[in-house]
Amino acid sequence: MNNSQTPNASIPARDGKRSSMAIYALTIGAFGIGTTEFVIMGLLLQLAADLQVTVPTAGLLISGYALGVFIGAPLLTASLSKVPRKTALLALMVIFTLGNLACALAPNYAVLMVARVVTSLAHGTYFGVGAVVATSVVSPDRKAAALSTMFTGLTVATLLGVPAGSWLGLHFGWRSTFWAVCVIGIAAMTVIALFVSAREAGCGSGVSLKEELKVLGRVHVLLGLAATVFGFAGVFAVFTYIQPLLTQVTGFAEAGVSVILLMFGVGMILGNVVGGRLTDRAPVRMLLGSLAALAIVLVLMGFAMGNRVAAVLFVGLLGAGAFATVAPLQLRVLNQAQGAGQSMASSLNIAAFNLGNALGAWLGGVVIEHGPGLASLPRVAAVLTLGGLAVAGFSVWRERAAEQGGVRSGSLPGAPSRGRQ
Repeated sequence: MNNSQTPNASIPARDGKRSSMAIYALTIGAFGIGTTEFVIMGLLLQLAADLQVTVPTAGLLISGYALGVFIGAPLLTASLSKVPRKTALLALMVIFTLGNLACALAPNYAVLMVARVVTSLAHGTYFGVGAVVATSVVSPDRKAAALSTMFTGLTVATLLGVPAGSWLGLHFGWRSTFWAVCVIGIAAMTVIALFVSAREAGCGSGVSLKEELKVLGRVHVLLGLAATVFGFAGVFAVFTYIQPLLTQVTGFAEAGVSVILLMFGVGMILGNVVGGRLTDRAPVRMLLGSLAALAIVLVLMGFAMGNRVAAVLFVGLLGAGAFATVAPLQLRVLNQAQGAGQSMASSLNIAAFNLGNALGAWLGGVVIEHGPGLASLPRVAAVLTLGGLAVAGFSVWRERAAEQGGVRSGSLPGAPSRGRQ
């Protein structure tokens, strides 16, 4: 048995329960981050009234967070590259907790915006480093499942954390929500300290930002990031405007929207779990198949919104389709990065998800105000996801051409992945 096989062979015999606890510890941090990212959507009216700004101005707190994730992911990943990964995760949760504390104490809109941006800096790097740690404590055939388990924190945040935070804000003021998220941050630090092994988590790459960014010289990493941006942009082109879609197109009362959105959360959880398991079996097929399925859901959703029962069903299918793509997209970038560039590539892919969110929300607004209108939004969103599918398909085609000798050796930046198809 060679050295590369020894660690993997020892994983099942070592302590499977400890590995599971480490992944669940990462999931709690993901839950807190997901809650603080999305809960602001349910607090806009209270924030706008209390801070004496317009609702659209309050909405910029969402854009500011997304921008912070996009900028912070590569910078913070490089800054922590020489730090042991467990220490890096704890440091990121400290930033996250202090940022939410600043949000809870913010005296005005400007300070709240700065606090939101500071909080968001930890987002991309936490998921990037966390993804590397999660995949390092399990055997190779469970890597995608480990990723989907960690990302379950995001899905549960949407299903439970965001409604709970909105309820707190409604009954005890919007600041109470951020105090509650601070408690989650402290809990996450505690379980990471207890259950994530510093030895298994390993050390950072130890290289400079310039060296880290060399991963962008790998064409399949770039194509993977582009597939994430466009593939997920279709989701948020619809989800950002799900309330007006359900009320103005389908005809639901505003009070019923929050209940219907539970279907989205349930769909996210199911899609995340199934997507992770199927990705472990056939990563390339799941990459292409999940994006194709998401595009089909979006197309059909455009027709379904005229019927209440069908609309509720497709809200759930949208959640399932969206998060079925997360594990294959994240694993694709991780596999193509390889070596020291994995943490950076993983963090950049989280930034790509957020860039897709911003792109989808912006394009959705354009479609509503200047395009074919609100009712056409799901079908227009499908075009974005089809763009992600086209990029992913091109990457897979080019990789297979190289493996079959159709491309001269060395003409492809980055060694191709030879995982199961």
